[in-house]
Amino acid sequence: MEELILPPSAPAMLNSLRAIGYSFEAALADIVDNSVAAGAASVDIQFRTSPESYLAIRDDGRGMSPAGLIEAMRHGGVGPDQARAATDLGRFGLGLKTATLSQCRRLTVITLADGVLTCARWDLDEIERRGDWVLGLLSAEEAGGLPHVAELQSIGHGTIVLWQEFDRAIAGESSGDRALGELVDRGRDHLALAFHRYLAGEDGRRPLSLAVNNARLSAIDPFLSTHRSTQRLPQEELQVEGAVVTFRPFILPHLSKLTRDDLALAGGEDGLRRHQGFFVYRNRRLITSGTWFRLLRQEEMTKLARVQVDIPNSLDHLWALDVKKSAAHPPEVVRTGLKRVVDRIADTSRHVYRFRGRRAAPGSITHAWERVIVRDGVNYVVNRDHPLVESLRDALDGQDAGLLDQLLRTMEMSLPTDSLYADMASERRVQTAEAGEEVEAFLQDLFDRLIRAAGSDAGAAQRVAQSLVNIEPFSAHPAITRKIMERLRNAG
Repeated sequence: MEELILPPSAPAMLNSLRAIGYSFEAALADIVDNSVAAGAASVDIQFRTSPESYLAIRDDGRGMSPAGLIEAMRHGGVGPDQARAATDLGRFGLGLKTATLSQCRRLTVITLADGVLTCARWDLDEIERRGDWVLGLLSAEEAGGLPHVAELQSIGHGTIVLWQEFDRAIAGESSGDRALGELVDRGRDHLALAFHRYLAGEDGRRPLSLAVNNARLSAIDPFLSTHRSTQRLPQEELQVEGAVVTFRPFILPHLSKLTRDDLALAGGEDGLRRHQGFFVYRNRRLITSGTWFRLLRQEEMTKLARVQVDIPNSLDHLWALDVKKSAAHPPEVVRTGLKRVVDRIADTSRHVYRFRGRRAAPGSITHAWERVIVRDGVNYVVNRDHPLVESLRDALDGQDAGLLDQLLRTMEMSLPTDSLYADMASERRVQTAEAGEEVEAFLQDLFDRLIRAAGSDAGAAQRVAQSLVNIEPFSAHPAITRKIMERLRNAG
């Protein structure tokens, strides 16, 4: 059999790889992956539109030798089947090249290690002109004139990845400079989320410093892990092919409990609404989020649930990890573990949204509404044991008492559950009266009526007074209730 070595056409192959599907922010994150893998403590991204547009990602990692740089510039240099260090964020040996060339036509890498400055460049214009895999090697003098190389030399080690000649990133835009600025802004938010565990210095590790045009990024914490009302459910671990997959479920506080600073920490109100489900991390770097992997239907009432899933890079082959490292699908053995977690947290998340009507236990709040579990779901009914209902029933004769029951039943049957659900799910807070003079007057009048309804029975009146703080609506206004009690004592 005759054999023929048939390498791909360089221009055709590279232009095909450019269409692999990188977003600008995913491409940017792929470059930062390399910096983190190189042991960088600081990554500085510089973006300019004048006199020529460029984006430079400079890190203070260990840098590369001349041979190491050439291997890093090779497409598929370290393939997906080769063993990698446990902390390596790469997999396919394509990220540096495909991520960059998906956005622009020229990739230049300048690296400094052991006092040696090395520079290499892929230029699509030159490759198309020559029709071959022509890697440009720049001299130290030529590299010295490139942006931010002087800063790299002052540090003494590290790497600069330089993007120039943007085309695909701004395709179809009337103003390339404005479009690039918007892409960089989007990239900031993506990096703050994708690397939030590095930025926060998780578990006592050294925090990563990540800056864009000298503005240091703050971590976006999708779990609001430091908020006092965030619920941390028990962690689970799953053994898969000798490696450990970890599940850490969180239930976030309802939006009504969050301050403006809390929302900023979570990436804004929109980010809080948009993200629910599993957050999958590969070596602490977020690779996919906002999905339940079809194990649970996304709905408003479970949007407070988050599950932090940690996987090692040794299981990449099971997760169908893509080249962009922005999507992954769990294997069956992991889905089984995830399903157990889902079953445990779904009800907890919904509970945060539920109206807290229930039959009062001794010493607890006497609510105006009760939540009653029935065979096919739940019903909400007026609490017939509420002192106000009891007092009104006692004050009415038989016919009027029956009319009261009919009124309460009418209210229960016409409860606008669909509207309540929609308003609560969309975070339209139900407005209640402020604790002002009007409310105080209402509660004082209600208290007086309850006392009068007790009649001449001093013991009954005393019991009503003592239980006031545990009866709705008094329990919602403790300061006013204390004033009412104080007036009662002074009057006595």
